[in-house]
Amino acid sequence: MLRILYLTCCLLILFTSHTFASPQIKNFSADSEFSEVKISPDGKHLGVILIEAEKRTLLILNLETMKPTNAVKFSGDEEVGSYYWVNNERIVLQKLYKHAQREVSDYYGELLAVNYDGSKSKYLFGYNGGSSTGTSISSNETIRASAFVLDTLKDDDKYIYVMAYPWNGLNYSYTLVYRVNVYSGKRKRLTTSPIANAGFLVDNKEDVRFSFARDNKNDDQLFYYENGEWVDAERIKGGLTDFYPISFTEDNKSIYAIAHGEGATQAIYEVELATAKHKKIIQHDVVDPFITWISEQTNSLYAVEFENGYPEYQFVDTESAKAKALQQLMAAIPDHRIRIVSETIDGNTLIVAAMNDKNSGDYYLFDRKKLKLKFLFAGNAALDPSEMSEVRPISFTNRDGVTIHGYLTLPSGIKDHKNMPLVVNPHGGPHGPRDLWVFNPENQLLAQNGIAVLQVNFRGSGGYGKAFEESGYLAWGSKIQYDIIDATQYVIDQGYVDKDRVCISGGSFGGYSALMSPMLAPDMFKCAIGVAGVYDLEQMYNTGDIPDSYGGEAFLKEVLGTNTQQLQTMSPTHNVSKLKAKVLLIHGEEDERAPIEQFEAMEKALNQANYPFQKEIWEKEGHGFYNAENRAKYYEIMLKFIKENLNVK
Repeated sequence: MLRILYLTCCLLILFTSHTFASPQIKNFSADSEFSEVKISPDGKHLGVILIEAEKRTLLILNLETMKPTNAVKFSGDEEVGSYYWVNNERIVLQKLYKHAQREVSDYYGELLAVNYDGSKSKYLFGYNGGSSTGTSISSNETIRASAFVLDTLKDDDKYIYVMAYPWNGLNYSYTLVYRVNVYSGKRKRLTTSPIANAGFLVDNKEDVRFSFARDNKNDDQLFYYENGEWVDAERIKGGLTDFYPISFTEDNKSIYAIAHGEGATQAIYEVELATAKHKKIIQHDVVDPFITWISEQTNSLYAVEFENGYPEYQFVDTESAKAKALQQLMAAIPDHRIRIVSETIDGNTLIVAAMNDKNSGDYYLFDRKKLKLKFLFAGNAALDPSEMSEVRPISFTNRDGVTIHGYLTLPSGIKDHKNMPLVVNPHGGPHGPRDLWVFNPENQLLAQNGIAVLQVNFRGSGGYGKAFEESGYLAWGSKIQYDIIDATQYVIDQGYVDKDRVCISGGSFGGYSALMSPMLAPDMFKCAIGVAGVYDLEQMYNTGDIPDSYGGEAFLKEVLGTNTQQLQTMSPTHNVSKLKAKVLLIHGEEDERAPIEQFEAMEKALNQANYPFQKEIWEKEGHGFYNAENRAKYYEIMLKFIKENLNVK
């Protein structure tokens, strides 16, 4: 059934009605039914990723009829990765591999091409030249490198630019850029990066102009292609730090860049390349830029999104067609975060994703000329947004006088949000990531069971300026945990939470915090769940994938330090005597970031102290849950443990 709704901004929305049943654990743990929805340049076809028999399949739909034209899939242990429309008929895609011994798929850098109707399959780039069992893809010259699409060259139907990271037996390589024919696979090397593990920026004339990376000391490096060679771009930075170019202006004479200058947060600057003169365009007092909006037609920056509690949009060019389209979409789908995820070559037809704290994501088709918005898909149609719980931004002053921000999920259906049971959910990282106003299935599941959830952007989190992030360095077991503890006390003092019914549960660094915070505040938490956690900080220098990665050891020294006594003081394995909470440890045997040795060290420490705990080990999972069935089992175990310890019926 279709319904028509006229909006004040003269937009027409077409959407299908849904019938919802009461949500079950499997609904919260399910993979998205539809993802990576992209429109062909001429607007005649639609690509969408589906999960079929636990494998990613690319379905091609005729946009007029919404009937399938073709399905791109692989046999055996292979599945479709990211994909790109490179012209009206041709798609380039990554090939991933699933493994019997672990749930997460691996990408070995292979790119393939196929027409939307399944014809003219071609192996474009990779280590085996296309000798793929169970496919009809023709072969191509082998290259031992991992490939990523750099630019689809919208004005060229035959070629794309590909970044390739050679396999040299080391954890670093100088990046190559190739011009690749999407029909024959023939390639021509255009340039080599001046620094290892680099990325690139292409200008509006399709010339590779910037190369950037972090070196093995984790310092930012930026180079500019000038007079036939790569030169250090220090002149262009003009004293700005943490400088990252994001797009060229339409005339190619200037760039927009994110950088630190005056003030605590990053700003957007316009930089004239010839003179290095820079002009600040936009800066937020509290948060760094979150998303920059670039026009696919002109490559120009037209808007910037900030995340200060709720999403905020500021416009660089209010008169541009794209800025007007974004404003129309915000009016048509209020109280949602808007993303233009794909568009036709002329920019008149857009694929739009809309999501918020209660909605994991809906896809729409927007006709910019007719001002018509058509509902396409729900990411998870089994969950009714009207039954989900509000995620409310909060802020408070911590014990050191610093303003800390976070989010409180308040269970729906409760008239008075007072004296609720609480789960504190620290984010991972800890440096770089931060919590956002988004749909979180685990937190929503807890809220469905009458449990509030607290998320804290503690010191060390990204997004609040460099000084705020660096204030968490060398303070994993002190300042960061104090912010989590202070945030918990804040929501208790506000009357939201019953102080005798508080649990803490997190993954990765959140798993570390789930054990460390109850050691610093043993009377605050009744239970603690560590998922894929790091528990022995000394061990981080010897196990896992960080110390062997490019710049990994320098990163650990910067954020943890090398003082053995301090590392032990900050390690849960050395502080079991301070625990009072009931403990549940969950880990995957195939975890490469926080390897099983981290769990074993915590297990040994608890056993030596005769401290009772519960454990659940997954043989094939890694750093998190990649299998929906396993995720459902985890949710079941987690929810049962929390409800028992917080006396929730």
